[in-house]
Amino acid sequence: MIKTNFTVTEFVFLGLSSQPKCLLFMVFLVIYMITVFGNLGMILLIKIDSRLHTPMYFFLSNLSLVDFCYSSIITPNMLVNFWVENPVISFSGCATQFFFFGSFAGIEGFLLAVMAYDRYVAICKPLLYTVTMSPHLNVLLVLVTYLAGFLNAAIHTGFTFQLSFCHSNVINHFFCDTPPLLKLSCSDTHVNEVVIFAFASFNELSCLLIILISYLYILVAILRIHSAEGRHKAFSTCASHLMVVTIFFGTILFMYLRPSTSYAMDQDKVVSVFYTVIIPMLNPLIYSLRNKEARLYLFRKDSTA
Repeated sequence: MIKTNFTVTEFVFLGLSSQPKCLLFMVFLVIYMITVFGNLGMILLIKIDSRLHTPMYFFLSNLSLVDFCYSSIITPNMLVNFWVENPVISFSGCATQFFFFGSFAGIEGFLLAVMAYDRYVAICKPLLYTVTMSPHLNVLLVLVTYLAGFLNAAIHTGFTFQLSFCHSNVINHFFCDTPPLLKLSCSDTHVNEVVIFAFASFNELSCLLIILISYLYILVAILRIHSAEGRHKAFSTCASHLMVVTIFFGTILFMYLRPSTSYAMDQDKVVSVFYTVIIPMLNPLIYSLRNKEARLYLFRKDSTA
């Protein structure tokens, strides 16, 4: 399928690994099923339990929706490709996958920053919490994260797919991602690399800055609490969010804020599996196991939180 001097109308995926496909298929099928039931279950749980109709759980339900969407953009296609001799995706299909994955991955980062601000208001300004985090503001913040995510992805998609692909149509990956596509281009990709680095730096670092500032104020507020029980309760409301932030931004920063010369496709495919497949599965598990209200509902006990 490797050709030269032609205009690409479709791409062929090399896939994830040369390991037994049946085993990989079963592993990723189980992971995807847990992802679907975990995230949709979290959304349903938050919707039907009035005790969870709070800003924190409103943002969490949107995070679960985003996790479900961006996992579903990648994983079902990957599962099908395990059984196809030459996994092919059309040029327009690749661009569509690229756009929606970039959109939802970006929305997740912005949502995590909004959730950090929510925790800051809850812990540092508890008496003003219901006034500050009003339903109107919550909806507005979520709409802004979606708009920012789709706009950011549209810019990346436009810059990437205006390139010429004329040396090969074989993508050394299991989905349409930026690094392997840039390697296939016969155009000068310097501008693309600068745009990617600039936008990724601004988006990720601005989100991290909001998160770090929020947690700096939270830490100061927690240290001022005299009782150990009070400090533990305040910290426990942030622990799950901190875990998700660390896992998500750690992998994203590793993937996209590096010089292009340091990309190693086999290594990057393993990292990509983590943030495209594993993280959407882990998020609902982390939140459901670490949030008292969710645990109490799942085990049908009365909440005292």
